[in-house]
Amino acid sequence: MNNMMERLETIARRYEELNEILMDPSIANDVQKMTEASKEQASLENAYQLYQEYKKVLDGIEEAKELLKESDPEIKEMAELELSELEEKKPQLEEKLHLELIPKDPNDNKNVIVEIRGAAGGDEGNIFAGDLYRMYVKYAESQGWKIEVLEAQDSEAGGYSLISFMIKGEGVYSKLKFESGSHRVQRVPKTETQGRVHTSTATVLVMPEAEEVDFELNPSDLRIDTYRASGAGGQHINKTDSAVRITHIPTGVVTTSQDGRSQHDNRDKAMRAMRTKLYEMKLREQEEAIGSERRSKIGTGDRSEKIRTYNYPQNRVTDHRIGLTIQQLDRIMEGKLDDIIEALMNEDQRLKLLGEEQ
Repeated sequence: MNNMMERLETIARRYEELNEILMDPSIANDVQKMTEASKEQASLENAYQLYQEYKKVLDGIEEAKELLKESDPEIKEMAELELSELEEKKPQLEEKLHLELIPKDPNDNKNVIVEIRGAAGGDEGNIFAGDLYRMYVKYAESQGWKIEVLEAQDSEAGGYSLISFMIKGEGVYSKLKFESGSHRVQRVPKTETQGRVHTSTATVLVMPEAEEVDFELNPSDLRIDTYRASGAGGQHINKTDSAVRITHIPTGVVTTSQDGRSQHDNRDKAMRAMRTKLYEMKLREQEEAIGSERRSKIGTGDRSEKIRTYNYPQNRVTDHRIGLTIQQLDRIMEGKLDDIIEALMNEDQRLKLLGEEQ
């Protein structure tokens, strides 16, 4: 308990320091400093406010105990009632504070770049990749997030052999970071004449968007090519070399964008995707170096790891990491992912809390 109070005092001091920094007129023109201070203060806000409430409860308990010493029976009765309410509230606040003090993933508030690929199952795997893309678009819309397609490789049978897109909004990575892995579908393909259920897969990779401060790119390491965009996009886009392909020579990582309004727009999107992919590689190397599981005990985040099965004949979705089964596949595919995402976030928090206690 003493350790918790010390940590909360440190947070409170830092929060108040940041308040003074943000009120200082001398930093009004320093956009980067203002942004950094605002972000840091926002990350401490919840713990700070809970701590203020907790201190009021502790003070209230002491005051109520003092009033119990009074001889007036009415005052004593009021004090007993107050003490009972506050002592019930105290452990609830302590639990919330413990959760607030669990170290947070510094990437949680970032936008993400998602890459979905059709994997095993040929055409059916690509069709399922398209279904997953639609599911995430619907979920993003329900959260008030924005989607920006970076690259799309259409599949002749429908869906995509690859689709890469950015999702922008508040706390996107915190909610989608457990979606990385192999998603398996069991259903009767449209081409199946015997009515047999087939199993196919699509892989999902969710990467926190890297800002320039996270990963600095050396321009001499990049090869930038322009080419004519294919597919949908109107006559203008097909008549000009507006699509952009960037190759990071040291690693061989390639990013492309052709859905932007101009070559400049595509170049910007491909550059953001490149920075994000290299940042993801750097994070993976760091976590492997310290021997910890990537991102979370819930999963490694590797494409190859089977994380979820979507069974159409039984209208069932199973998340294998937490043993969660939901008999509402139709709702899930319409973007109603809240129950699954909440369960994954809660399990992650529980595991982190266990780790803190050990």
